[in-house]
Amino acid sequence: MDIHKIKTLKQLKSAGYKPKSVKDELRNNLIEKKRKKEPVFSGIWGYEETVIPDLERAILAGHNINLLGLRGQAKTRIARLLINLLDEYIPVVEGSELNDDPLHPISRYSIDKLKEFGDDTPVSWVHRHDRYTEKLATPDVSIADLIGDVDPIKAATLKLPYSDERVIHFGLIPRSHRGIFVINELPDLQARIQVALFNILQEGDIQIRGFKIRLPLDLQFIFTANPEDYTNRGSIVTPLKDRIDSQIITHYPKTIDIGKHITQQEAHIKEDQQNLVIVHDLAKDLIEQIAFEARKSELIDAKSGVSARLTISAYETLIASAERRVLINQEKKTSLRVSDFTSVIPAITGKVELVYEGEQEGPGIVAQNLIGKALRTQFVNYFPDPEKFRKQKDKNPYKVITDWFGEGNKVDLLHEVTEKEYEQLLKSIPGLKELVKEYHPHQPATLQLFLMEFALHGLAEFSLISKHNLTAGHQFKDLLSSMFNLPNDDDDETEEDDDAAFGGSRGR
Repeated sequence: MDIHKIKTLKQLKSAGYKPKSVKDELRNNLIEKKRKKEPVFSGIWGYEETVIPDLERAILAGHNINLLGLRGQAKTRIARLLINLLDEYIPVVEGSELNDDPLHPISRYSIDKLKEFGDDTPVSWVHRHDRYTEKLATPDVSIADLIGDVDPIKAATLKLPYSDERVIHFGLIPRSHRGIFVINELPDLQARIQVALFNILQEGDIQIRGFKIRLPLDLQFIFTANPEDYTNRGSIVTPLKDRIDSQIITHYPKTIDIGKHITQQEAHIKEDQQNLVIVHDLAKDLIEQIAFEARKSELIDAKSGVSARLTISAYETLIASAERRVLINQEKKTSLRVSDFTSVIPAITGKVELVYEGEQEGPGIVAQNLIGKALRTQFVNYFPDPEKFRKQKDKNPYKVITDWFGEGNKVDLLHEVTEKEYEQLLKSIPGLKELVKEYHPHQPATLQLFLMEFALHGLAEFSLISKHNLTAGHQFKDLLSSMFNLPNDDDDETEEDDDAAFGGSRGR
């Protein structure tokens, strides 16, 4: 059907057009995509065997859908992707504010137009991207916003009495006729407003201010809700919940790899940053591990959730930290360092809700704990578990390193040292280079340096050496000397240093 040639109702009929409901469009296009084995929800990772099958079943069944899950679980993104299952264009009565189907008009305007012009009624075409409406539910949303109300200005301008339905100003839902309508955070909608949705969901029609009109709306409703809202701010009233056909539960990524896919897809890393900063897979794993640690931490409110936005923001900040070092040192390139992870603390603190114990420690310390736990968890994926060598000192692969620190040596690893200084500092520690070469031979030089620093931080997390937080970096030294030599008032160390001396992180 060449839409550019169809300008009137007569031409539309001649082309063989047949009306189709929104739910039928979604269903038919989904079936076609499945038969052609085309991706339906591109860019959605980790839902292939859980959420997406439920979603496809709901679409095939013609259901209105509620996506229930914690923040940052791609609920809104999924709703927006449904646009791609609509027909590319649909015909409407030209000038209709309700996207009236020329063969089945529902508004007074379109009905009058058809009576006046008949087969010569002008027809225009609406693209699928213009058939999606999204509304964030807030306590101030009114029935007039969603359904409509009498417009006194329109009545005065057209010189019409209030009894004439032409004075109605339609709300968002009627204007979304023949499209997808999304209400985000449904529990935040006042109960009396939720009640106004009953008829629309059950009967598909609306009533406005007592007007004796019936508008049989054709809509695909998508709702999103956060389980936390059910207790903190509001709830979905039971009769409305009963009228939503399918409630689909979303979830966070179940593996590090899925989390990496999401972060790499969503993070905004500029091209010049990509050219400046070398990023290793281990660094990406550590970013995801921080989120995994946060989701199981007793210091963080599990009901609030830990959004995927945490890892996205943290990754962007990590790259920016390395870029800043390049600018300060006027170098052409740098590689990410483990010490750069200190910079992601601001990206963590704003993304988590602390329980009472966490509030006592403070968001900054909790963020440091999460980074420390992530280092500890990932460490055993790259090096032998230090716990196995506590009593086997002769076979301990870390003995040369810990003995050197035990002789009173220490290393100050500052954030902004040049690439050359960074390499010299790490290579000055006996046994560190050999440790990496033994377990990760034939790796690029930049990755070997990253693993050398990673080994230092990991040994500190396992309490084999101590790590102190300096204002501009970290200091590594022997654990026992840290326990018995308290820092002087003029030492450039933070208040958390005493905790670091006993293993790096509290709350473990």
